[in-house]
Amino acid sequence: MSGATQHQLYEILDDRFRKGRCTAGDQSLEKLAGGCRWAEGPVYVPAWRQLLWSDIPNDRMLRWDEESGHVSTFRAPAGHSNGNTLDRQGRLITCEQGNRRVTRTEHDGSVSVLADRFEGMRFNSPNDAVVHSDGTIWFSDPDFGITSDYEGHRAESEIGACHVYRVDPGTGGVTLAADVFSGPNGLVLSPDEQQLYISDTRQNRIHVFDVDDDRSLSGGRIFTECRPGGTFDNIRFDIEGRLWVAACDDGVHCYAADGTLIGRIDVPETVANIAFGGPKNNRMFITATSSLYSLVMSVTGAPR
Repeated sequence: MSGATQHQLYEILDDRFRKGRCTAGDQSLEKLAGGCRWAEGPVYVPAWRQLLWSDIPNDRMLRWDEESGHVSTFRAPAGHSNGNTLDRQGRLITCEQGNRRVTRTEHDGSVSVLADRFEGMRFNSPNDAVVHSDGTIWFSDPDFGITSDYEGHRAESEIGACHVYRVDPGTGGVTLAADVFSGPNGLVLSPDEQQLYISDTRQNRIHVFDVDDDRSLSGGRIFTECRPGGTFDNIRFDIEGRLWVAACDDGVHCYAADGTLIGRIDVPETVANIAFGGPKNNRMFITATSSLYSLVMSVTGAPR
């Protein structure tokens, strides 16, 4: 997408989008890679200066090197991996839809299983995860990976529902964290870690919960609902408290702290996920259907 103008790339829906200088970065998207079947789960690894992401139907994880621009395979097969994030030690946390588990890649390259069952029942297909500074992990478990063989392996749900779970960093125990969802998807902690935001793709809304001292969730409410034409996937905060959302066929949405949609970024393919990265954490990476795009912004992502 070369030569895009500001009007074509950014849609200003509220003057706060303009005043927040959300449109003052690059005026066109840069395509970094193509050839995927369904690209998801981008995560920037500062120590490597690389972007990792998942190509779910092709059962592989790819990496883009920031210094050389080279794209290579990081892992294949990859358990039909979906969402990826880093813990506070820089280790990779991966939701493996096909293997129906959440794993951690250790510094020596070995893979540890963090969660694969709840009360003896296999998870559906873990989708996305977020890590608290104390090591607590929350992850979503919709059934997207077991409804067909396209992004995993067709199977019946053993749990019979789609929930969000918490992994205790001390014991490794798995607890049901929230059960109000039809298709829980993206998760993100607020910059102060006092709230957990969770998107529901089937309900087409974003929920927000308070994170209590014992890391349980309470006070769930609806933060916002998606406008017609879009579908919520993953979500990320910037340092000003704006929430950026992968909205599938409606590009990337930007919401003010009060839940108002204030602007959007137009993307030429259906958007799956977004992530902030780069040395200044002001480069937005966008996985969209077959491609990986980026946009160097005047907006900075919330601290990693």
